Amino acid sequence: MHHASDHAIARRPVGRLAAAIALLAALGMLLVAGPASAHGFSSTVYVEATATATGFRADLDLEYDLLVVSAAENEHDDAFFDDGMSLFETGSEAEALNAHTETVVDYVTERFTVSADGVACTPGLLGDLGAHERDGVPYAQLALRFACPGASGTEPVVAVRSTLFPDDEGYVTGTETILEYAFGDASGSAALNAGDPEFSTGQAPAEHLGEFFLLGAEHLLSGADHLLFLLALIVGSRRLRDVVLAATSFTIAHSVTFLLAAVGVVSVPASIVEPIIALSIAVVALVYLWQVRRQRGRALVAPTAPADRLGLTRTDRLRLAVVFGFGLIHGLGFAGALGIDEPWSWALLGSLLVFNVGIEAVQIAIILVVFPVLAAIRSRTPRAGLWAGVAVSAAVALMGLAWFVERLLGLG
Repeated sequence: MHHASDHAIARRPVGRLAAAIALLAALGMLLVAGPASAHGFSSTVYVEATATATGFRADLDLEYDLLVVSAAENEHDDAFFDDGMSLFETGSEAEALNAHTETVVDYVTERFTVSADGVACTPGLLGDLGAHERDGVPYAQLALRFACPGASGTEPVVAVRSTLFPDDEGYVTGTETILEYAFGDASGSAALNAGDPEFSTGQAPAEHLGEFFLLGAEHLLSGADHLLFLLALIVGSRRLRDVVLAATSFTIAHSVTFLLAAVGVVSVPASIVEPIIALSIAVVALVYLWQVRRQRGRALVAPTAPADRLGLTRTDRLRLAVVFGFGLIHGLGFAGALGIDEPWSWALLGSLLVFNVGIEAVQIAIILVVFPVLAAIRSRTPRAGLWAGVAVSAAVALMGLAWFVERLLGLG
């Protein structure tokens, strides 16, 4: 005959193994995340395209260092690499670009094209090349004209294609081209990537919005800082209701600032936003560690302080307020990554909302996968669940503090 204690003993190795697996998975996420630098492993190209009397104009913003190494290798211009890197150190990027104009234009126009009614437009350079800083990263500025003599009618079907900085070059993975366009009656925004490199004014609106949904989902999955913030929220929640309330608070907050920043109502420099995002990761993780220390692990089972009608203690309400405040800052970070600054329009609002839905879909999916596993560990072996949560939170807090110092000093 088996006693209850026998079952408890049998469950302990399983619980410890599950806790160890959860801890290793979380630590693996931290290792994969690595330093949250401004450049990361992906790149974003920003394009403003407008119609002209003879065709179209496109103003491109491309990451300077990436443009130098890619163009130098593909156009066999080793001198451009040497000049580009040496002048980058002195802040004279525009001088290097203009000294190798042909290399830059050839590289870009081979991978960025415009056509009207199926006829390729002829590219040409407008003015000198320039350089400026965007979100703390040096960007090259390039203005191109596209002559389209073969276009028929006053409102041709315009197609823009971008394959800039492809994965096979080996420098970055997943380049996104954010296109803002105004072609007569057709205006709005589009997101181009390796899987969907072309936008056409003749495509269905649903297809265009689908691109922004995927862009939002990909942004959350590729954003180590936002993922770790979400992980800290999950680990610090006693019940499913707690994580749902925290995630809802975060969602409402970042949605507000995301929309306001994306349409230009609010503008905060990345040099302020990025360090605070890193700090938010550490603070949310440290709040959980403080709560565990204060209640000696009992916070994982039930609140020990008086609760209100919603079952929230004073600590719970404080946590929600902290999450909401930091959510406002994360919204600015999402908007900065999207990089849209065109005037408000219904088309723009639709794109922004779908982008935000993509973020939320991934966030919900992660909660539905991670929280039940954590809850199962805590239910079967509370002590193992406690230490797994403490270890993960400590690791997340340390990573957040490291990123905070790195970004505050301008090292990342």
